[in-house]
Amino acid sequence: MNLRQPNANEAIGTSNRSRNVAPVSGICTRCVDGCKGSCEIWLSSFRGREVLYPGPFGDITAGADKNYPVDYSHINIQGYAVGARGLPDGVEIGPDTAVFDDVNTETSYGWDLKVPMRLPIFTGALGSTEIARKNWEEFAIGAAISGITLVCGENVCGIDPGLKLDHNHKVTESPEMDRRIDTYRRFHEGYGEILVQMNVEDTRLGTAEYVSHKHNLQTIELKWGQGAKCIGGEIKVGSLSRATELKNRGYIVLPDPTRPDIQKAFEDGAIKEFERHSRLGFVTKEGFLEEVDRLRDIGFKRVTLKTGAYSMKELAMALRYSSEAKIDLLTIDGAPGGTGMSPWPMMNEWGIPTFYIQSLTYQFCEILKQKGMRVPDIAIAGGFADEANIFKALAMGAPYVKAVCMGRGLMIPGMVGKNIGKWLEAGELPKTVSKYGSTVEEIFVAYEEVKEKYGERLKEIPLGAIGLYTYSQRFKTGLQQIMAGSRNWSLKSVSRGDVMALTEEASEISGIPYVMNAYRNEALEILDG
Repeated sequence: MNLRQPNANEAIGTSNRSRNVAPVSGICTRCVDGCKGSCEIWLSSFRGREVLYPGPFGDITAGADKNYPVDYSHINIQGYAVGARGLPDGVEIGPDTAVFDDVNTETSYGWDLKVPMRLPIFTGALGSTEIARKNWEEFAIGAAISGITLVCGENVCGIDPGLKLDHNHKVTESPEMDRRIDTYRRFHEGYGEILVQMNVEDTRLGTAEYVSHKHNLQTIELKWGQGAKCIGGEIKVGSLSRATELKNRGYIVLPDPTRPDIQKAFEDGAIKEFERHSRLGFVTKEGFLEEVDRLRDIGFKRVTLKTGAYSMKELAMALRYSSEAKIDLLTIDGAPGGTGMSPWPMMNEWGIPTFYIQSLTYQFCEILKQKGMRVPDIAIAGGFADEANIFKALAMGAPYVKAVCMGRGLMIPGMVGKNIGKWLEAGELPKTVSKYGSTVEEIFVAYEEVKEKYGERLKEIPLGAIGLYTYSQRFKTGLQQIMAGSRNWSLKSVSRGDVMALTEEASEISGIPYVMNAYRNEALEILDG
C-alpha cells in the first residue's frame, strides 16, 4: 500500500521527472545524470535544510498528505426514523417541535467554571507564525463574533519587535500580545474566550505573569506539543539583524547568525532565511502539578493543556496528570497535522494519527472513570475541516469530547474574506467570486446579518472576520442537519451509538460497532415480533 509519495510534493516545490517512481523511495525509476530537476534529493543537493520546510513561509499553510490505513471516512453516521433526544424539558416530541433548525449546537468546557461556545469548534494555536500575525484581526474578530474560543499560540511575546524586558529577563511590555488580546475582546460577547499558550520559552520570559497582571486573562494553556511535529515551535526570519536579535533573547536560531561564515553566506545570498526554534519540554508529574498550582496562584481561573501525537505512554500521562491537576480542557492533537512552519518529512511520518489517538483516548478515559477519577473535558484536533467528521469525533468520544480544535479549516475563511476585500478594492475580482456579485452585500451571504447586529461598528469588522462568521453559520446549519438526522437536538445527547464502522478494522481500533452488527439485536427483536 503506497500511503505517501516521498521525494516530491508541491508543498516543498519538488516534483519527479519520470512517469514511473519507486514507491518506497520516491526516486524516479530512471534517474538520469544531467537531470535538471526537481525532486527532493535533487533540490536538497544545493539548497540543503531549506528543503525541509514548505514555503514560502508566511504566505502558506501546509497540511501533510499521508493517507493512513484507517481514518474518519471509515465511520458513518447513523440515522433514525423515530425519536428526538436532547429537546428542552417539557417539549412534546413530534414533527412540529423536532425541526432541525431548533437543534442546539452549543457546548462548554471547564472543570468548574465553564466556558460556553456557540459551536463545538475553536481555533488551533495561532502564535508566532507570520500568517497568524498578519491575519490576526480577521481571525480574532471572526472568532469573537462567531462565539468560539481563540487560542493565541506560543512565542508571541518572545518574537515581538516591541518587546521590553526587565533586568530579570521578564516581559514588561509586549505591544503585539496586547494587540492580540484587545482585538478579540473588542467583540467578545460571552461565548468562547481568548487563551494564551505557553511553552518553555514563554515560561522563562514570564508570559503568564504578563497576560495575567496586565490583561486579567482568565485562562492559560500549557503546551506539550502538537500533531504537526515532535519538536518545538518554529518560524523563519529573513534578516540577519532580526535573527541575531532573537538569538540574543535566548532562542535557538539556525544557522547561527553570529558565526562569520554564516554572515558571509547571507551576504552572498546563499542563505536567505533563518529558523527560530523553541526548546523541547521535559515533562514530569511533579513538575506539571507544581506548574499548574503556580499558574493558579498567579490568578488564572482555568488552566488547559495541549498535547501532541506522542506515544501511548505520553497520552496516558496527559490524561492522568490532567485529571489529578483538574485541568479545564485537554486538547489532544493527532498526526498528521497542518501548519505554517513544520518540517515536511516530520509532518508526514511521525506520530499517532488522529483516528487512532482518539480511539486510545476513549479507552483511557474509561479506565480513569472506572477508577473513580473525574475525566477532564477533552478536545480532539488533527485534520478536521467539516461538520460531518467533527460530529463523528464528538460521537466517538462521547461523553468526554466536548469540542474539536481546527487549524487550517478556520484560517481559510479569514484569508478568503480578506482577499475578496483586496480584489474588490483593486477591481480584480476573479470569476470564482464575481459570479456571485460585485459588491460585499452581494458576495457575502451573511453580510446583512452582521450589519444588522453591529450597526455602526460594522466598519471595525474586516471582511475576513465576516468570512469566518459566514463559514461558522454554514457549519452550524450543516451540523444541525446531521444532528437532527441522528435525532439529537443537543450535543449532550450525542453518543457512540450514533456512528458505525464501515470496516472491521475501524471497528476493532475504535470500539464502534461494525455496520453489519450495529443494532442487530434490536432489529432481530422487531423481526421476531
